[in-house]
Amino acid sequence: MSIKQTTFDFVSSETEQDVTEQKSRILTVNNAKKNTRGRMKLSDMDAGADLIQIPEDEELFKKSYYSIGTVSEMFKVNASLIRFWENEFDILKPKKNAKGDRFFRPEDVKNLRLIYHLLRERKYTIEGAKVFLKNNKKADEKYAMIESLKKLRSFLAELKTSL
Repeated sequence: MSIKQTTFDFVSSETEQDVTEQKSRILTVNNAKKNTRGRMKLSDMDAGADLIQIPEDEELFKKSYYSIGTVSEMFKVNASLIRFWENEFDILKPKKNAKGDRFFRPEDVKNLRLIYHLLRERKYTIEGAKVFLKNNKKADEKYAMIESLKKLRSFLAELKTSL
């Protein structure tokens, strides 16, 4: 019994230019894909700090409780990060129902806003934020003053552009 070898001739209709165009398309698609693993860049953190959507105090205190999903949407962070901050900081004490769902009071949301400000905007470490909150009993008042000054600055900037 003899074995025959079969060969195939492939005719390439693609030119080198077509091949390089395909490679460049593949590279741009791979580079455009956002890497979601690892730590966030500081520049991305700064950009995200301006995007939080926490209602004013009158609006905030209209509801008695906020679910963890609603709170995480306000701060534009994952619910797991809110749970982590709850474990790390003693000032956060959300209510839990029999099922174990967390419900944050408006005071808890204000405390989360302060924690978010310390960690994301002022770039404190978690330990540094804990020490800051423990040593500065009037941290809420300082934060409220900073927020009012930010509002005043934005108002004055709008006034300046309208002149």
